[in-house]
Amino acid sequence: MKILVTGAKGFVGKNLIAELRNRKYEDIFEYDIDTDPALLEQYTRECDFVFNLAGVNRPKDPKEFMEGNFGFASVLLDSLKKAGNKAPVLITSSIQAELDNPYGESKRAGENLMFEYSKETGAPVYVYRLPNVFGKWCRPNYNSAVATFCNNIAAGLPIQVNDPSVVMHLVYIDDVVDEFINAMNGKATQLSDVGSKGAAPLESVEIGRMASTDDRFKGVPIVHEITLGKIVELIESFKTSRENLTIPDMSDPFTSKLYSTYLSYLPTDSFSYPLDMHCDDRGSFTEFIRNKDRGQVSVNISKPGITKGQHWHHSKNEKFLVVKGKGLIRFRKIDSEEIIEYPVSGDKLEVVDIPTGYTHSIVNVGDEDMVTVMWANEPFNPEKPDTYFLPV
Repeated sequence: MKILVTGAKGFVGKNLIAELRNRKYEDIFEYDIDTDPALLEQYTRECDFVFNLAGVNRPKDPKEFMEGNFGFASVLLDSLKKAGNKAPVLITSSIQAELDNPYGESKRAGENLMFEYSKETGAPVYVYRLPNVFGKWCRPNYNSAVATFCNNIAAGLPIQVNDPSVVMHLVYIDDVVDEFINAMNGKATQLSDVGSKGAAPLESVEIGRMASTDDRFKGVPIVHEITLGKIVELIESFKTSRENLTIPDMSDPFTSKLYSTYLSYLPTDSFSYPLDMHCDDRGSFTEFIRNKDRGQVSVNISKPGITKGQHWHHSKNEKFLVVKGKGLIRFRKIDSEEIIEYPVSGDKLEVVDIPTGYTHSIVNVGDEDMVTVMWANEPFNPEKPDTYFLPV
């Protein structure tokens, strides 16, 4: 299949082309504003499917909306007609196409042009009315509040939120790309089947109500509904998570997608961040991650011959994983004299559970530093440590 992508260097275009290549589509014609216009004739003659993603979102002159969103679509369709090519065409529109502003009018004109073209030629068309799209590679301070907030908060720059109670409807770029490739393969989603977070029908969205009952329009299946204030709150929590070592709630689809988006805006000199290493002559202990509902992960380094632990817990429990060196983990039930031993080694990774009611220790029996990854079911609480010294 030969695929033509216009707007190839834009936010959606870059993500789409990257995933098409991941899926082994090799014949991709990339067309953008700086492409030699003469190539359009060749591309429209040879292509088997067209993604028309070219458009104008924030021009200096409102007149450019119609030129960019309607004008180029006209040129593209004329070129297809001239070549006698009835390849399917997918175009990105906006839920704002129902609004009477220059942007909405230009998008609506582009939609009508597509429908007329399909009626005239018989070529299949897929018109996607999209809400706000967010994800990696979206340009900040252009047409996405999420991109601007992620970029500015990651870089320590100020942001402006006029009304945090404003409800946003968003689709994630990976969901958009999946849907577009599905459409190319004949499995487009009707806009009327789109739900907010997979539950509420799109009729709950004020903008897009009319289109949701028109089977000519397509949509991305998953739409996230959230207030502007909550988005900012989440992004700011991502920034502070480096200091308090927390991990966002990845079980929430929107939070997970927003976190992935935020990380893509980190300044290139800020990918890493330091941890607080507690060092002494025995080695070191460094906390890596801590969450109230998912526990604490730490890295423990022990010098040769050093024994650590020698304590037990009522309810607190742990998992030990030696990833380097050789060690011996020893257990004794606090009311018993029997000692249980588990040899561990970085040469054979295995997890050892630390049951409650057993005093335990770990000793480095090798001749190099032993590195142990330790998980505890709860972060350490100095007011209630649940840790009682008792030699094994």
